Amino acid sequence: MYNPNMKLPLKNALRIQTPLCVAFVGAGGKSTAMFTLAREFSSPVIVSATTHLGIWQTSLADLHIATDDIAPIKQLDEKLNGVILITGEAEGDRTKPINEKLLAWLNSFCLAHSLPLLIEADGSRQKPLKAWADHEPPIPEIADHVVQVIGLSGMGKPLTDEFVHRAEIFSKLSGLKTGEPVTSSAILKVLTHKNGGLKNMPQNAKRIILLNQSDTPEAQSIAHAMAASLLPHYHSALITSIKNQQIYAVHEKIAGIILGAGDSTRYGAPKQLLDWKGTPFIRVVAQTALRAGLSPVVVVTGANAGQIEEVVDDLDVLVIHNNDWKSGQGSSIRGGVSALPKSCGGAIFLLSDQPQVNTSILHALKEKHTEGLYPIVAPMVLDRRANPVLFDHTTFSDLMTIEGDTGGRSIFHKHRVEYLPWHDDALLLDVDTPEQYQRLIENENL
Repeated sequence: MYNPNMKLPLKNALRIQTPLCVAFVGAGGKSTAMFTLAREFSSPVIVSATTHLGIWQTSLADLHIATDDIAPIKQLDEKLNGVILITGEAEGDRTKPINEKLLAWLNSFCLAHSLPLLIEADGSRQKPLKAWADHEPPIPEIADHVVQVIGLSGMGKPLTDEFVHRAEIFSKLSGLKTGEPVTSSAILKVLTHKNGGLKNMPQNAKRIILLNQSDTPEAQSIAHAMAASLLPHYHSALITSIKNQQIYAVHEKIAGIILGAGDSTRYGAPKQLLDWKGTPFIRVVAQTALRAGLSPVVVVTGANAGQIEEVVDDLDVLVIHNNDWKSGQGSSIRGGVSALPKSCGGAIFLLSDQPQVNTSILHALKEKHTEGLYPIVAPMVLDRRANPVLFDHTTFSDLMTIEGDTGGRSIFHKHRVEYLPWHDDALLLDVDTPEQYQRLIENENL
């Protein structure tokens, strides 16, 4: 659920930590999103466009320089203040796109001065939805991030030129006939088509989808469902109402890291291989992580590695062997984090002796994290912190410093911890002794 007291800046939601080149494409609020982002930087910001801008839009900048020649912008050092818009010359009621030579110079200038460069790289004639002609979108190869904007106010509207820019092409990509109501599934087909939302994306750019104009609870609910289908194609999916300055959720891939390297000294036998309703503990935990949509799922092994790897061998998991497992849990945490792709928004750490953990808590942790990209999200059961715990991408560098057997709790003092109230005390159970194992398997509520 959206937390109205949480105010997440667009810059944070896009995970822009350093000055980058960000291109905005699509329809339904890309100019508003671009200038909203520009105003969130404390440094000066250069804004440009590889497409036409309406003359009225130039007033959104503090300074507008319209030129097709490099000379007027060579003294830009003297004018660095606020939001500076640089476009081609005016042509009627709109500006011409910036030419390639000027854009290359601007990019070099921004890199030299550590300034963000924001580029509008698409046109939509003020419609909430669009498809792309052969020459569109003009995304420059220099873009580090590409933000694809879609206006959900177009959902349910008839597929006509009134609501959809290039409606005929949208029809071909989506399979809808002209005049039929635009559905969320049709929008998904267009956004995930190689000639649709993914068209002309630079190979190494981070791809972000903005499900904008999610102004009602109904639209937000549909957007949440759409996000799951978009994540295989985009690095993140934001649910927003930019005009209302609201970011309702940020969906990203969340990994699962299963800590299964210990030698179970106190128990006297490998806990990872104990039976839970006919299945070894660690296999149950891995299956639960996969059903909850965690991706990737990393299994860290150490002691008894061969036996443990054998019971998860047929699952879609990445097995990492921790040669230094005797040094404590810290080495397993470091190994698990090191195995994750940079695009992961966070990771949930699961213990191999908690097969009773179900998908409900994993989904709840992910949902809470989408609300504000909180650094750490942990369940709170009966005034006690429980496992599993979600760690945001921003904590990974600190997780990589953990030594010994202290675990992730050793960095709690460095980051905000968002506690998730949970009313299932099964999360407080773990297995360190045969007696505890017996109580666990005899628990009729599990």
